[in-house]
Amino acid sequence: MEKKQTIAEIRERLSQITDPEEAVFAELLQDTRKGIQLEIKRWQNNYQKKIQLLQHQETMLYHENVLSKQGFTTIAGIDEVGRGPLAGPVVAAAVILPQDMPALPINDSKKLSRAVREELYAIIMEKAQVGIGIIDNKVIDSVNIYQATKLAMMQAVNNLNLQPDALLIDAMKLPLAQKQVSLIKGDLNSYSIAAASIVAKVYRDQMMTDYAKEYPHYGFEKNAGYGTKAHLDGLHKYGLTSIHRKSFEPIKTMVRNQ
Repeated sequence: MEKKQTIAEIRERLSQITDPEEAVFAELLQDTRKGIQLEIKRWQNNYQKKIQLLQHQETMLYHENVLSKQGFTTIAGIDEVGRGPLAGPVVAAAVILPQDMPALPINDSKKLSRAVREELYAIIMEKAQVGIGIIDNKVIDSVNIYQATKLAMMQAVNNLNLQPDALLIDAMKLPLAQKQVSLIKGDLNSYSIAAASIVAKVYRDQMMTDYAKEYPHYGFEKNAGYGTKAHLDGLHKYGLTSIHRKSFEPIKTMVRNQ
């Protein structure tokens, strides 16, 4: 009588299967042992997740593929974070994804948990070309947040090691020579812009966590400089820091009343 394979052996066989249409998979389906059926179910769930990620990637790469068909070879997605906070810089990222970028749950950074963002950030930083742009609160106060956002985005592009020939930008046009496509809700419609939104968000959050060590009374490590109750309470009790935006309310009124 032929000895049945162990669950560990079946698990190893399943790890080698890439398509449920393979003959070996049909063979394994005949094994009625509960442990084996659980392993098969686990494989099917993982396979379905891979298919969904591939479909998500294909959908999100629509605009990149349109530009590629037009002859553009180096396409950067650009996004920013930090327009609304009362403190800290506005940070932009420019990301050029490689052709062999794995299928990942890259999406608008606001739709991802912190843990997932940080995991994706590490992969993007390892595999992609990334440029970061940082414009501090003093420049924001000097030129306004809209112009500061443009400056951060241009700085991010300039800080890329590989200069792009086309830019996909989240709802913005820049005074740069490259071909540009401005997308409304770009971080929901472009893999490259979504990757840039993740990089910018994680990078800025870490900056604000570092600032929290220097200015511990405002909750920067939790609110990233946005006007939460803890932040506003800190403002009223301890006053302004060197990273607060004096052109933003209620800080503007506080400065006027000093």
